[in-house]
This record gives sequence, structure tokens and C-alpha cells, in this order.
Amino acid sequence: MPDGRIRALTPAIEKHRKKSMSFLSRSFTSLHDGWTVTALAGPTPDGLDLRAVPAVVPGCVHTDLLRAGLIDEPFDGDNESLQQWIGSTTWRYSTTFDWTDDGNVRHDLVALGLDTVATIELNGTVIGSTQNQHRSYRFDLRGVVREGANELAVTFEAPVVEAERRDAEHGAWPHVNHHPFNQLRKSASNFGWDWGIDVATSGIWQPIGIESWSGARISAVRPLVDVDGTDGVATVHVAVERDGSQDAARSGALTLAVRAGDEAAEARIAADETEASIVVRVPDARLWWPIGHGDQPLYPVTVAIDGTPAEWRGRIGFRTIEVDTGADASGNRFVVRVNGEDVLIRGVNWIPDHAFITEMTRDRYVSRFADAVEANVNLLRVWGGGIYESEDFYELADELGVLVWQDFLFACAAYSEDDWLAVEVEAEAREQITRLSQHASLAIWNGNNENIWGYVEWGWRRTLGERAWGDGYYRHLLPGLVAELDPTRSYSPASPFSFVDYAHPNDERNGTMHIWDVWNERDYSAYRDYAPRFVSEFGFQGPPAWTTLTDVVHDAPLDPYGEQMLVHQKAEAGNLKLERGMAGHLPVPATIEDWHWATQLNQAQAIRFGVEHFRSLTPHNTGTVLWQLNDDWPVVSWAAVDFNGHRKPLWFAMRDAYAPRLATIQPRNGGLALVLVNDTADAVATTARVSRLAFDGTVLVEQDIDVRVDARGAATFELAADLAGFGDPARELIAAIVDGFPRAIWNGAEVVDQKLDPAALEASATRTEGGYRVVVTAHSYLREVFLAVDRVDCDASVDAGLVTLLPGESVTLDVASSSDVDPAAFTDALVLRSANDLLSTKTESPGILEQ
Repeated sequence: MPDGRIRALTPAIEKHRKKSMSFLSRSFTSLHDGWTVTALAGPTPDGLDLRAVPAVVPGCVHTDLLRAGLIDEPFDGDNESLQQWIGSTTWRYSTTFDWTDDGNVRHDLVALGLDTVATIELNGTVIGSTQNQHRSYRFDLRGVVREGANELAVTFEAPVVEAERRDAEHGAWPHVNHHPFNQLRKSASNFGWDWGIDVATSGIWQPIGIESWSGARISAVRPLVDVDGTDGVATVHVAVERDGSQDAARSGALTLAVRAGDEAAEARIAADETEASIVVRVPDARLWWPIGHGDQPLYPVTVAIDGTPAEWRGRIGFRTIEVDTGADASGNRFVVRVNGEDVLIRGVNWIPDHAFITEMTRDRYVSRFADAVEANVNLLRVWGGGIYESEDFYELADELGVLVWQDFLFACAAYSEDDWLAVEVEAEAREQITRLSQHASLAIWNGNNENIWGYVEWGWRRTLGERAWGDGYYRHLLPGLVAELDPTRSYSPASPFSFVDYAHPNDERNGTMHIWDVWNERDYSAYRDYAPRFVSEFGFQGPPAWTTLTDVVHDAPLDPYGEQMLVHQKAEAGNLKLERGMAGHLPVPATIEDWHWATQLNQAQAIRFGVEHFRSLTPHNTGTVLWQLNDDWPVVSWAAVDFNGHRKPLWFAMRDAYAPRLATIQPRNGGLALVLVNDTADAVATTARVSRLAFDGTVLVEQDIDVRVDARGAATFELAADLAGFGDPARELIAAIVDGFPRAIWNGAEVVDQKLDPAALEASATRTEGGYRVVVTAHSYLREVFLAVDRVDCDASVDAGLVTLLPGESVTLDVASSSDVDPAAFTDALVLRSANDLLSTKTESPGILEQ
């Protein structure tokens, strides 16, 4: 687990080889060695020798400078502001390589990803230029590459300067944040976001090399799937390129050989054609299902051109998928349907998992997918301000059964539709639709994040006048490309989007909805004011783990409004909103340690409240996609898992609220009701026992309810008035126990008003083979026990959190740790926390926020 910085960088060059390389021939030679990077122009600091700095390819200039000791750790303190010059500097990457003609006709320089506006020279001759981080490029080197030594150079325009130059040249389009990121086809959040550091990067961020080939090569493969009865049907669309030689012309038709699983087929491509479609039928195919609905069988697919080494390899899963946005009595639904079966979505939004995306490894993706799957998540939405993710991401989703909602990369901005940008948008979309079409997990293509909403409600219309602003992409170009290249999947013009003419795009009655007024302006109890059909964004902030925060924030004394603390809080008035969001729920924190715990706890409580409310509306509500799973640097944010991989209290609340079987107590018809959501394939028929209890465990009122819940269904059972009517709300709670469901708790009052015993727990810790075991026992009602294991060992993890106990109950918390410490460290008052202990200093201090 990293320590919150990026000190331990290693030149792991080969980690990116799996990105988009399945179509390259066996004669591809990577050019990843011997690179240096030089500053050509820009506001570089005095005294830095920026000539011929050793560079790692794939990589970026920030990590090269860090590795060379020329800059301090970008994530530390306020180094973000000190290093803004990097994004305003022109950088030149160069290397030399030896080359020998192997007899092939074509020798192409293939650059799978350049960031971003670049000029490529070979031996002093300009061979091409690039404008787009989100696509690959290929340049014919014939007549330029030579026997022996060659010099390759890639010069990157300063991204901040280039974006501002285009803003001045073409005119400004509205956008959030301070840089005009919408002028470049580059990851928007690379310029900073309300959770992200501003580190506008330059570099060769994906593999680069020379592919030598003759005759023909496979230029694109799109394996689209369907199900016909019990057969899986793969329609494999193949595009080829010929080398242009007379020999290739004389060779005439090409034979394509395609195999899916154990089945094979062939097709001929005539001499004057470049594309073919081959249908392979797999009898009795096993269907691919989302997690929780079935297995995830994947079938290997190969495509080859007979007589050449050209080959493409991929994997497919046979399934049908659609999104039903049709009308019903309540508006327009948004139902994801796989193999004809409705899937209730328990989702999270995904952002780039590292501010320097070239530092992402498969192991880091594996960890994040474990975070998602172990929290009962079945869908990841790849947000439109990031990147089209690596093959590792989509392969893991395929294997684990995690559905993927893929945004096209437009976010919180208006975009030019003039040719200088539109041609890049089309080229990027064509390439990425084709690349991702093989993945069974990919469920939805989405045109943009919040741009239609922004045009309608954020004042863009007045600013733009009659100028185009991107709507042509979302309603014409992109749906047209999806229909042409990937008609097996659904397309949504935007998130949020109502699918109703003339309706507000963020209308709770129709389609998808984003709920942000709660975080920005209201108490989290206001989630209950909404009855959305599908929530594709909502969230509440909280800080990362203590060690993640204090490793990079060095204010003395540590304070919520300290200078470096606010560097690591990117949301507008974010800490004020944290303070407002706690009011009425938790006591005012007395210390910075209590502030940290209280804001983490409040984040978890807010999201549990929202998710349980939305899920209690099943089937009116068919899904939620929480903002957000992950962070791209150490920061106070909406994430459930912080940059260092620590699962925040929110993660445990999300895991509980996303349980396939959920029991929750909700207000209904002026009273209370037990709502059971059963997102499993089996119906439930049992007896629920619901009790009103005093904090000492005394049963005050009890009710047994015969319950039945259909598979993939929900049911509501009203509670008796004497059960729901509290005698002393500050000292009572309601608990519902239903076999096969987690226990549901309803509190008569908020923590700040409850008479909780701060000394309600007793704890012991012992060493185990794999770490430590902490046993907590409650002597009185004990709310939301959490073990902040990072304070003892920043590499440790714990299997449970936010556990609520009734008097006499115990919980065992298993800590995975290789550290050698006194086990009692895990029972320290700053490590073992609960909601109860926030009351212990409630009246002893005015609180850190009041000082």
C-alpha cells in the first residue's frame, strides 16, 4: 500500500504493455529505452538543470522530474502551487535507437497514447503531429527511418498554455474550474477538479514502437455478441490495411480465419475491399451474467489473416443487454436488463485512480475492484472527466461480472463543434467504441457528464448565444457512431438525462438524476425529499484515513482550516459544508482527532441514509451510483476508499447499505415501516421480529410480522403504532431482525441528542497468525464501532467496521497486519472509535470549529 506520496517510483516500463496492443503484429518493437526529457520553453525555476533528464516511457514529465530529484513530491504540502510551471512548459522527449531493415514493406511508428498536443520528428524530419490524448496514432516511416542509429523526438506543447491559446483563438466556452480544459482532447481532471490536484501532464503515456509488416495487417476488430435460443452468436467485424505494394495488389483476396471458443469460420476480403463480417455460432453457449445473477464465462476470440503473422486476440461473453427508458405510470424508467432479467444497480462512480495515470498498475486496479466487489457493487461508471480506461480495468470487470457504464469524455463544460475539435472527437469515439466493444461488462455508452444540465440551468445559454456547445455530439454524432459500431448496447445522451422531450434533464420523475443540492446546501435528511427513478450521482464528503491525511498535511497545529489542509480540500467551501452537514447530527468536535472521526462518521451516516431511502423505493427506483469509489491523490473527498487504499467508514456503510438483502426502517404514512429489499434469485418467507428497546437492552414493545418478499423484489410492512411511538427518543431505539437480512436499526434521536454512554464498550486485543484480533463488547447501546487501524500500521486492514451493538453483544474485528506492535495499540482511544465517544467531550470544550 503506498504511503500517500509517490516517493517510491520505479521505472516499471512493461506495466503498460497490455494497453490496446492486441492488434499489433509479432514484429512490433517497443521504443521504451534511452529516453530523456528537456524543457524547451516556459517559466522554469532558476537553478534547475532541465536538459536531458532521464525519462521513463511510458510515463510523464512530473514523475521523471521527481525521479531525478528535481522536484519534491507533488502531493505533499502545497507543492501543487509550486509546480504549476510544469504544465506551462514545453517539453521535448528524445531517444536514439538502432534499426535494421528486416525485409518488410511497411515500418510504422505506432504511438498508442501521447499527452497531448505533440510534434513527432525522426532524424530531424517531422513525421506527424497529434492533438488527442484519447486516441492512438500511426505514421509510415518509409524513407525516413534508416539503417543504424536513428533519433526520435516528441515535442509536447505546454498543456495549460495551449488550452489558453485555443481559448483566445477560437473563443471561450463555459467550463468549471480555472483552466479551459474543454479546448483540448485531454483528461479534464488532469487540470484539477473539486477532488483532484492540478498537475497538467505531458508525456508518452502509453506504449510507442515500430511495427514492421508486409501484405496486410488487422487494423480493427469489433466482436459483437447476441444470443439466439441457446446459441451464442458472435458477429466479428474485421478491418484490414494493405501495405500498398505491387505484391500486395497482385495477391488479391485475403482469407480471414476467426475462432470463438471451439468454433471457427472463414471469410474472404476481395482485393478492392478492406472490411468483412464473420458470424461464428457457438452452440449451447453459457451466458455471461452480472455479479449476483450468475457466472461470467468468457470465450477466447482470435482473428488471423492466412499467410501473414497478423493476429488479434480478445475475449467475449455471450449476453444481451438493454436499458429500458420507456414510460410508465410514474414517468420514464431507467432499467438495466441483462439476458432479459432486470438488474437493480448498486453502483459507484470511478475516477482515474492516480493523478499520474502512468503510475497505475494492474495490482492497483485489482485492489480497487476488490473494494467495489466486496462492497456489493455491481456497476462502475467511468466518469467523463477522466480517461477511457486501460484493458486491465475492462478485463477485470468482465471476469468479476461488474457492469461498466462508460461516459464519453465530456464533463461539466460546453465544447466547440467546429472541425478543429469535431474531427478529433469522431476519431477518438470510433477508436474507443471499437476497442471496448469486445467487453461483456460494458453495458451503457453515455454522451457526457452534466453538460445538458449545465446548458439548461448553469447560465451557459446566455453566455453562448447561438454558438454550438456540444449538443450535436451528444444527440447526433455519438449515438450515430454507437448505432454504426456497437448497436448491441444502449446509449444515453447525458447523465443526468430524462428521456422525455422538453423535460428538465435532472427531473426525478424520469431517467437518471444527480442529487447535489444535499451536499452543497441542505441537511442529508433531504435525500428523503426525492423519489428518483435512478440516481447516477450523489455523495457526501469526508476526510481520508488519518495517516493518509497527515502524511501530506503538515500544518502546526493541525486544523480543519489550516493552509495545507485546505490545499487538500478542493471543494468550494468544502470544510464549511462538512461543518454544516454535521450540525444537528453529531456533537461539535472538541479536537482535530474528533473532527476527523466525526466528519468521516457523518459522511458514512449520510450515505447510508440516502442509499437505504432510495433502495426502499424499489422498484420505482432501480439503482444508485454513489459518487465516488476512489481518489486520485490524498484529499478530503467523496471517496469511499482513499488514495492509499484505506477503506473509510463510508466504505463499510456502503457495503451494508448495498447488501443484496437489505432491511431498513423508513417513515411511511405518518408512522414507520419495515422495508425489505431482496435482490437475490430466491423469494423469502419468514417472520420478522421488531422490538423497541431501551439503551440498557430492556424490551419495551415487540411485534412479530409474517413477511414475504419476491425474488428481485421489495415489500413494505407497517409497524404498530405503539412500537413506533417512542416514550423517550433519547434513550430508545427500534431493531428489526429478519432471517437472512442484516439487522435494521431506527434511532429515536440523532447522536448529538441521544443519551449514549461514552464508556459503553469493553475491548481486548490479541495477536493472531495473520495479524491481530480485537474483541469489542457493549455494556450499553453502542453505535458504529470503527477501528482506525492505519494509526497503528498504515499497511493494515480490518474486516469489519461501523458495527452497532446492543447491550451484551460482542463483535470480533480481525486485523490483517505484518507489523510487530503491542496488541493493546489497537484498543487505544484514538484507534478504536464509536459514535458514543464523541459525546465524552461534548460539554468540556467549545469545539475545534468554534475556536
